[in-house]
Amino acid sequence: MRVLVIGVGNMGSTYVRCLLNSHFTSSEQLFLFDKKALPSQAIKHVSPQNVLTEPSKEISTADIIMLAVKPQDFAELSAQIAPFLNSNQIVLSIMAGVKIAEISNLLNVPKVVRAMPNLPAQIGMGMTVFSSASGLDKSELLTIQNLLNTTGKTIYVENEELLNVATAISGSGPAYVFYFMNEMISKAMELGFRKAEAELMVTQTFLGAVHLLGNNDLSCSEWIAKVASKGGTTEAALKSFSENTMHHSISSGVQAAFNRAVELGK
Repeated sequence: MRVLVIGVGNMGSTYVRCLLNSHFTSSEQLFLFDKKALPSQAIKHVSPQNVLTEPSKEISTADIIMLAVKPQDFAELSAQIAPFLNSNQIVLSIMAGVKIAEISNLLNVPKVVRAMPNLPAQIGMGMTVFSSASGLDKSELLTIQNLLNTTGKTIYVENEELLNVATAISGSGPAYVFYFMNEMISKAMELGFRKAEAELMVTQTFLGAVHLLGNNDLSCSEWIAKVASKGGTTEAALKSFSENTMHHSISSGVQAAFNRAVELGK
């Protein structure tokens, strides 16, 4: 499987590493294209002749072309690479906000997939939601899903508009978790723990909770009930959260992220 990654920044480099580590493709079959100097970590396992700094005929030989560039750079890029593309190639975009129809029109190709990965993809724990144009068959979609699975878990949606929801939930979600963790760490330090101790305590608490949820059939509400005994410390915290309408704040924040994702896609 010949794969071309266009744009070898943080996320592009992540896919380069994961594609090779998972043996989805080989160093001889993996091509990189970026006008900027590429990081040594991204190119050390790729054949030197497969590293491109200018558009060339090598683009036409790729089975899958991944677009990992900034959205604002796509218009210029599309004009450069469109002459080398053909209708049999699959174009996989991880650009935020650029819709399938726009990619298809500018590149003049029918087989376009748009994916929304998130930051934990860097360690193989990512969550990616993806959608596609109608030009791909089931076998091609499975191939793309296997590619995306090299960085974690995936969900396929037929409705491209759900990618805006994914952006607000899984795309931005890690920052919400870090925000909550940071507040807990700060409070633990304020109440007497050293920084390293506070970070370990909070990190392990989140890890444990996530693993409990993932390895049992109980819902979040059911786990909350198990932790919160009547008249206890957890109930006191939950009462404070409710009185301060934390649930509304979280919902409003996610809605704001969703609204912004819709705006960026217009």
